[in-house]
Amino acid sequence: MENINLKDNTLYIIGNLTIKEIPDIIANFQKLSKKSFDKIDLKNLESMDGAGVAFIEDVLASSKLDKNSLINVADNFARTLEVFSSQSIKQASAPNKMSYFESLGDKTYTFLNELYEGIILASDAIWYSIAGIFNPKGRRKGSVTEQAILIGLDALPIITLLSFVIGFILTLQSGFQLQKFGANVYIADLLGISIVREMGPLITAIIIAGRSGSAIASEIATMKVTEEIDALKMMALNPIKYVIVPKFHAITYTMPILVAYSVIISLGAGLLISVGMLDVALEVYINRIVNILAMKDIFLSLAKSICFAWLIVVIGSYFGMKVRGGAEGVGKATTSSVVASIFAVILADAAFSLAYL
Repeated sequence: MENINLKDNTLYIIGNLTIKEIPDIIANFQKLSKKSFDKIDLKNLESMDGAGVAFIEDVLASSKLDKNSLINVADNFARTLEVFSSQSIKQASAPNKMSYFESLGDKTYTFLNELYEGIILASDAIWYSIAGIFNPKGRRKGSVTEQAILIGLDALPIITLLSFVIGFILTLQSGFQLQKFGANVYIADLLGISIVREMGPLITAIIIAGRSGSAIASEIATMKVTEEIDALKMMALNPIKYVIVPKFHAITYTMPILVAYSVIISLGAGLLISVGMLDVALEVYINRIVNILAMKDIFLSLAKSICFAWLIVVIGSYFGMKVRGGAEGVGKATTSSVVASIFAVILADAAFSLAYL
């Protein structure tokens, strides 16, 4: 027996109109769809669920009819149609588009709020780090050494490679230009100032921001998503003391060493090019570098390294702490921390350059 038929411009639905029978009903209806009708009779309908309501609404819409076209509707089916109908749901209105000044104000407020939260986190991290020197209570034993190995020792291969390449390229490009004017001896002066004051701290900081800054952000973000940060709070452990302070101490201790190591490798690469290709004597190269550098230059390089280290760990920790969502949120927090860290390092380097010309 067919569950749907058409007679006298009226579509009759017979039997059950549930999700189980819907495929057969749709197939039968498609055979009748070329014929027109203006009424839908539900007198012989025995049962109906939400899928049946959706089918009736689809038939009404495709035939350009309204609910008044339904006839012989029992009270229980009328209630089912009312409850499961999607036509009674009002479409949400689109939010009003913000004007240019509203958008500018919203972005400014968001930036200032994030800056305020970042300053609070940095203040807490610095305070607990200073206090942690005298009172290590609240952090895991050996955590500073473990983080120093991860941040410092494990970064030596990539720093060695990139520092050598930077020194090699800088010497090669500038040395041949100076050689045209017979001033190739001054390559040692150029390398001594540029690498010690600028390139050494900057390149090392960018490497650490991309390598260790991202690791810090992703680790803290994962702990936040998996509710490990909340678990630490439940155990009366301060997350800043337990998670951030060891990283703060480790990067503060290791960053100046990494910068000094990077400077030595870069100057060593410059030495190879200068002596091997630019006809600069070894004694002349070393003497000129020693004479051109002042204590102020070395102090500036170390000060930059510590400042950059603090920026990297604070920014990485901040983005890790404010993560929302699951794995996708962790990825976004990691990416944002690396971009923000590199931007902050370059901005701080520019500020140092203006202050110590």
